[in-house]
Amino acid sequence: MIESVKILMIDDHPMIIEGYQNTLQFTKKENQELQIDIANNCDEAIRYIDRSVTAKLPYDMLFVDISLPSSSDGRMSSGEDLAEYARKVLPKAKIVILTMFNESFRIHNIIKNIDPEGFLIKSDLTSSELASAFQAVLSNPPFYSGTVNSFIRKSITSDIVIDDKNRKILYLLSQGIKTKNLASHLDISLSAVEKRKKQLKELFEIEDGQDETLLEQARRKGFI
Repeated sequence: MIESVKILMIDDHPMIIEGYQNTLQFTKKENQELQIDIANNCDEAIRYIDRSVTAKLPYDMLFVDISLPSSSDGRMSSGEDLAEYARKVLPKAKIVILTMFNESFRIHNIIKNIDPEGFLIKSDLTSSELASAFQAVLSNPPFYSGTVNSFIRKSITSDIVIDDKNRKILYLLSQGIKTKNLASHLDISLSAVEKRKKQLKELFEIEDGQDETLLEQARRKGFI
């Protein structure tokens, strides 16, 4: 019996999409028929998604690149926003995230906000991994690439629990943002930022009080 799989691939690099498409067509099972639509930006993707909902022909799977240009109305600033939208309007579709980002902060946010059935870091990706991911996501999700699994393992084995704001502080510090500028990024007061930084240094047992030492420990334990 033929199994028809309706797929939407979203990436702003046509050659990358062509590679994904060829890999899936060459490695699909004999009884699988793939209908693949391609979108190169958020606007095209929204049109395809909305059309599939209206026509009651929903997608079975979406491959979403995180680094997409913003939508023309500014409502979506990345593939992350697009994946969250797809989750709402296509609740049964399986979402596979593809990204170059391998920072723990981004990985944590994507898992928390989207909970994708597949999560692939492009630097880990080979044709055979993409083929394996596709079949696994179809029949027995989730499928996470090595970097993502390593992050999850580190987070689980670490006895340090930090909230989203503190994660963001670590991430912003690691991006070179100065403490005095953190408040505007986090929508809290500077004294609240200082208090949180003090908590983090206590949590990570930073004796010299240096931000660099804090970041070093946070990296070692998989938080950034």
